[in-house]
Amino acid sequence: MSGNPYEVEHNIKAPAHAPHRRRPDMSSFTSHLHQISPDADRRAHGRSHTGPTPVDAAALFRLLQDQFAVLLTDAPNAENQSLLQSLMTTLEQDIGSPPDTIPGVSQEYLDNLDRVPRKQLKKDDSCPICAEPFLDDQYPLVVELPCNGHHHFDLECVGPWLLSKGSCPMCRHDLTKKKVVEIQKDDEEDEDDMDGLYG
Repeated sequence: MSGNPYEVEHNIKAPAHAPHRRRPDMSSFTSHLHQISPDADRRAHGRSHTGPTPVDAAALFRLLQDQFAVLLTDAPNAENQSLLQSLMTTLEQDIGSPPDTIPGVSQEYLDNLDRVPRKQLKKDDSCPICAEPFLDDQYPLVVELPCNGHHHFDLECVGPWLLSKGSCPMCRHDLTKKKVVEIQKDDEEDEDDMDGLYG
């Protein structure tokens, strides 16, 4: 029986296949994002954080681009290859002309995305970024974005893009803008209703 000492000690059998072998490693990205983001601790100590420097922002986008480049080396189909190339091209533009602020969504936004229950996933449904079938994971964490296409992604794959870019990777719908619902009132109708009450 092979495996790490913990698995051996607790008689944990390794899965027959390694799920999500193509899932990107975003630990460096996450660490860098945390370092350049404003946080409550800095504000509490009177050290206002005005935003990342252009070098910091470019480095963040480069870290994300590098992970997509790794995935691109063995993209399993043309659709996945095309998406990854498109994302990398967008990031290249940001690396060349870094924004003053990182235009992504907040961690709270990510935490509140709608989860897709396992029973609603079909056998051939896969993450557009890593191209791995969702159901290859014993406990899939799939989110549905509130974009025009209601696109589904592994949260682990789409999270870094959303935190840095704030748009759907597929349709590029801007997810940072709050939905404004306008309620139009008809003044004449209101007056008629009031007359009816007392008339």
